[in-house]
Amino acid sequence: MEAKKLYRSRHNSMISGVCGGLAEYFGLDPTLVRLAYVFLSLFTAAFPGIILYIIAMLIVPLED
Repeated sequence: MEAKKLYRSRHNSMISGVCGGLAEYFGLDPTLVRLAYVFLSLFTAAFPGIILYIIAMLIVPLED
C-alpha cells in the first residue's frame, strides 16, 4: 500500500493549487476548502493566511 502524499493540484488550481491539493488529499470539495481558507484568513487574527499560503506554495511540490 502506497502512502498518500500531499501535492499542489494541477487541475483544481485557482492560484497555485494549494487548496485544491489539500482538498484532494483529504477527499473534500475544493470549493469548501477555499471557502474555509478565506473565512479563516479574513475573520481570525491568529491565522496569517497569506503567509501560510505562500509558504505552502513554496514547500508543497506540484503533482506530476
